[in-house]
Amino acid sequence: MKVLVVGANGQIGKHLVQFIQDHDDLQAKAMIRNKEQARFFKDLGAEVAVVDLEDDIKAIQQAADDVDAVVFTAGSGPHTGKDKTMMIDLDGAVKTIEATKAAGVKRFVMISSFDTTREAIQQAPESFSPYVAAKHYADVWLRDTDLDHTIIHPGRLTNDAGTGNVSLAATTQPDEVAREDIARVILSSLVHNNTIGQEFQVVQGDTAIDDAIQSL
Repeated sequence: MKVLVVGANGQIGKHLVQFIQDHDDLQAKAMIRNKEQARFFKDLGAEVAVVDLEDDIKAIQQAADDVDAVVFTAGSGPHTGKDKTMMIDLDGAVKTIEATKAAGVKRFVMISSFDTTREAIQQAPESFSPYVAAKHYADVWLRDTDLDHTIIHPGRLTNDAGTGNVSLAATTQPDEVAREDIARVILSSLVHNNTIGQEFQVVQGDTAIDDAIQSL
C-alpha cells in the first residue's frame, strides 16, 4: 500500500513516514510544501511530492493519483492567525478530501483535534476556537463522503518519546499523548480495516497500540 502523507514535514508526519518506510507492506509518499524539505524523506527512500495546501485541488490530486491511501496530518501551527487556520486546517483539509475522491482513492485517515463537537467550539478559549471550528467542519465534510475514512482525535500533543501504549476509545478523559505514539496509531489504523468508518480519541495509556486498535 502506498500512502500519501499530507503535512509530512510536521512532527507527526515525519514519524509516520519513518514508520511506513520500516513496514514491509507500506510505502510512503511525502507531500511537502518546500523542496528544501525533501532530503530528509528521500534519505528514507520515500517518494516526495512538492505541493502547497493553498494550491488548487488539481495539484493535490496529482500527488494522490498513484497512491492507495491518504493521511491528513497537516496543521497551520499554534503561532499563525485565524486566516491560516482556515486556509490549512479547514480549506486545505477539504481540498485534500476532494482531491482524494477525484484521484479515485478510497482510504482516508484524518488527524483531527481531541474534541470537535459543537460544544467544544463554544467552550474553547477565544484563541483556540477557530482551530476547533476548522477541525469540526473538516470532520463533517469527511463524514459526509463515501471514503473509507478514519478520524483520529489525539489528546494534548507532546514531543516525549513514544511508549507504544495508549488509551483509545470513542470518548476518553482528556490527557496528553506523544506525537510519536499518534504516528503509530495512524500506522496501525492503515493496516487494520476495522478502523474504517470509525473515529476515536487517543491519549497516553497502558494498552499496546495494535491491541487498542483491534479492540475498536
